[in-house]
Amino acid sequence: MIDINKIPSPCYVLEEDLLRRNLALIKRVKDEAGVDIILAFKAFANWKAFPIIREYIPYSTASSVFEAQLAFEEMKTPAHTFSPAYTDENFPTFLKHSSHITFNSLSQFEHFYPETKGKVSCGIRVNPEYSSVDTDLYNPCAPGSRLGVVADQIGKELPDGIEGLHFHTLCESNSFDLEKTLLKVEEKFGHLLPKVKWLNMGGGHLMTRKGYNVEHLILLLRSFKGKYPNLQLILEPGSAFLWQTGFLLSTVVDIVENKGIKTAILDVSFACHMPDCLEMPYKPAIRNATDEVEGKPTYRMGGNSCLSGDFVGSWSFEEELKIGDRIIFEDMIHYTTVKTTMFNGISHPAMAILHSNGNLEVHREFTYDDYKHRMA
Repeated sequence: MIDINKIPSPCYVLEEDLLRRNLALIKRVKDEAGVDIILAFKAFANWKAFPIIREYIPYSTASSVFEAQLAFEEMKTPAHTFSPAYTDENFPTFLKHSSHITFNSLSQFEHFYPETKGKVSCGIRVNPEYSSVDTDLYNPCAPGSRLGVVADQIGKELPDGIEGLHFHTLCESNSFDLEKTLLKVEEKFGHLLPKVKWLNMGGGHLMTRKGYNVEHLILLLRSFKGKYPNLQLILEPGSAFLWQTGFLLSTVVDIVENKGIKTAILDVSFACHMPDCLEMPYKPAIRNATDEVEGKPTYRMGGNSCLSGDFVGSWSFEEELKIGDRIIFEDMIHYTTVKTTMFNGISHPAMAILHSNGNLEVHREFTYDDYKHRMA
């Protein structure tokens, strides 16, 4: 175990052993189910960790020009690309760095298909009009969704040149949610499945979460592949790769009290560094703390931005907190660094990997120049 006082604060720390644990499970699913599982950069794009990931999984998915370039340069393989909209200016860059390109609409496909011939495999994103996701912010099948083509818009046949279908309806979901989704996909688009080469099942498959029924997932994928032997099946989870693989270290810089509520002011921000806590919303776990317990020292956690709502709480501790205490937010590697901002000019936490041999490798510490040159 590393002495947390030797870690710069604040700092995201990815733990190699925990990452490898997840990667081994994901590779087992890939091999036993006979499918491709690829890393979604929208959940994690710390390319310093890609050499470890590439030992298990060689491919990734991209949803922007920068992600496609990163896949090509640092994963060392072309991206499976989907974007809600391509432009005449950026499409050549996508084309150069992709093996598969999924289009969000038939009009986009028709516009760009002539440029793709013989270069990439083209697909269309479909909307089965069903999702088990409760949070509207993460539900791509809500009425009026801008994502994907509904069955009525396609009809009985796909345009020439479309080789794959892509759906993405899950978010940190289980294999039974996928099973229900596949029934809807078959109901809406089953007549097209024998006519394409691949089916991308998108992300949201949280197979590394405790209690996830991995065996059911493997059997489900095998069964579906048995029904459609022409299909290459692709899953592109993000969170599953980095689920519970590291933490965000912070420090108490002040303690304030108002109307009986004590708030520990930290050197990190929920708004800037843990945005999903406010967006989802959810309350993260803190090491050596619990949910509020009457009679124990209890604190709300407050961020260091000027946003009045930059706080989450409350947690109870065994002892009173004091200035200088370290606060460790667990499971803060996925959907954190990729979504951070420098709102208020607040510095980004350092980024590090804790290697299996106990060595902490700090990959990046951020300075004023990072903020200044991001603005202009």
